[in-house]
Amino acid sequence: MLEDKILVDFKDAMKKRESLKIATLSFLRSQLKNIAIEKKEDKLDDSDVIAVIKKQVKQRLDSIDKFKSGGRQDLVEKEQNELEILKSYLPKELLKEEIEKVVDEVIVNIGANTMKDMGKVIKEVISQVAGRADNKLVSELIKSKLIGNESGNSESK
Repeated sequence: MLEDKILVDFKDAMKKRESLKIATLSFLRSQLKNIAIEKKEDKLDDSDVIAVIKKQVKQRLDSIDKFKSGGRQDLVEKEQNELEILKSYLPKELLKEEIEKVVDEVIVNIGANTMKDMGKVIKEVISQVAGRADNKLVSELIKSKLIGNESGNSESK
């Protein structure tokens, strides 16, 4: 379980006195604890843990942008280091080509032809890539494929 690995790494960081890793994992663990309390569960499954980590990653990316525009390179570096720690717990991201292949397969399997089918396609693709792809990229790929299908269908009529 991912949550257990985070705890082991946190304890290891404490022994090694790695202050940045301690702070990052401590904050992550507190967020995980909050979600567990919210869901009234003792342990979270990996998909919940990944969702929390992705949220933390997004926050770090937003902070990096703001600190860069504010000229705070010291804080940019700190956030980037925290970002690397968090990303190490995420599953390996799929390549764009791999995501396109999944999108194509789902569109064919569902028989999606228009933008009206986008919701069904997104739901299925996201369940298949399960945290290994950026949802925004998935959405953009699906949209471009379905718009391409619509224009192709209207031309053939």
